Amino acid sequence: MAGQQRYLRYIVFALAIILLFFISSSSSVPSAQWPSYKGDQSAVADPTTNKPAAPLAGADKDSTATTPNTQNGLPPATAGGERMNATFVTLARNSDIWDIAESIRHIEDRFNRKFHYDWVFLNDDDFNDEFKKITTALVSGTAKYGKIPKEHWSFPDFIDQDRAAKVREEMKEKKIIYGDSISYRHMCRYESGFFFRHPLMLDYEWYWRVEPSVKLFCDIDYDTFKFMADHKKKYSFTLSLYEYVETIPTLWDAVKNFTSVYPQHVVDGNSMKWISEDDGKTYNHCHFWSNFEIGNLNWLRSQAYIDYFTSLDHAGGFFYERWGDAPVHSIAAALMLKKEEIHFFNDIAYYHVPFTHCPTGEQYRLDHKCSCNPKDNFDWNGYSCTARFYEINGMDKPAGYEKEQ
Repeated sequence: MAGQQRYLRYIVFALAIILLFFISSSSSVPSAQWPSYKGDQSAVADPTTNKPAAPLAGADKDSTATTPNTQNGLPPATAGGERMNATFVTLARNSDIWDIAESIRHIEDRFNRKFHYDWVFLNDDDFNDEFKKITTALVSGTAKYGKIPKEHWSFPDFIDQDRAAKVREEMKEKKIIYGDSISYRHMCRYESGFFFRHPLMLDYEWYWRVEPSVKLFCDIDYDTFKFMADHKKKYSFTLSLYEYVETIPTLWDAVKNFTSVYPQHVVDGNSMKWISEDDGKTYNHCHFWSNFEIGNLNWLRSQAYIDYFTSLDHAGGFFYERWGDAPVHSIAAALMLKKEEIHFFNDIAYYHVPFTHCPTGEQYRLDHKCSCNPKDNFDWNGYSCTARFYEINGMDKPAGYEKEQ
């Protein structure tokens, strides 16, 4: 019995050997032979021949064939043509670093990666190393850092400090936005009359103002600075609205005092009808939202604008009330520029809390990879002054605007 069992085991083993030999010799599928890989290779294997392909263009012995190697710097600007003498300008503090980083990323991705314009950062204190390191890495142009002179960020000697403090306390009780803030008042005064005089800004003719936490929603495929120059524009906006009445109760009185002393600075063909509905007797509070501006610095440095700012500054409203730089800039543009020198950038999709400008026109939004919801567009809202801008300039409103009202 034991002999028979051994005999059967020998037969099964022999049959298994024969079967394995048959399978291996009759298969038509070749075994896989993957190319060996070394970290310093700069070529990719050709899957048809299993041999290394020719080296990638621009590769060297020490580079790895993955994504394009940009270690030698940013790629060249993708848009050709002449560059304007222009810069982005941002007023920020060190604590704003991550909010301004977000803004830079939006500007670079949607526009400046094509043009590589400079960026000027201004602060009433010294920028720290972290702020400089991060922002320098993010911008594609040259980053410059400037400190604001103390005389431009302090109470001028003609301001009654006790009166100003009393006003802040009253505004705090009335819960007026930024009503009790000293730094906000310094900021508004600085943006109204000094940023364009900073030594770093004197190198430029054009500026694009950028604030922390803003967003661009559409690709911008042309040079906005060159557009402004070619079309003889001096000031531009994306959003407009009515100002808080409580913050500027005597601003228009100060403006009328200025125009009576300097009538020569009020140009013919201006936009008075946009800011007043009774030929200048009163102000309707319309203003361009100045957290976005693309403009001409030479206009702001002109004698007309300097006289205007100096007159308002001595009226004391930046501290005795809470005059914002937005109505100050807007009134100046409306009175001292011709209507055709002010431009509305419908095609620049922009957000600054809490308002959105999303371009009116579906085809434009599709063509320029816009990510904004047209239902969020503020332009045709009743609190916006943009429809009025179209009307006083005799412009046709964009197709489809009725759906966004």
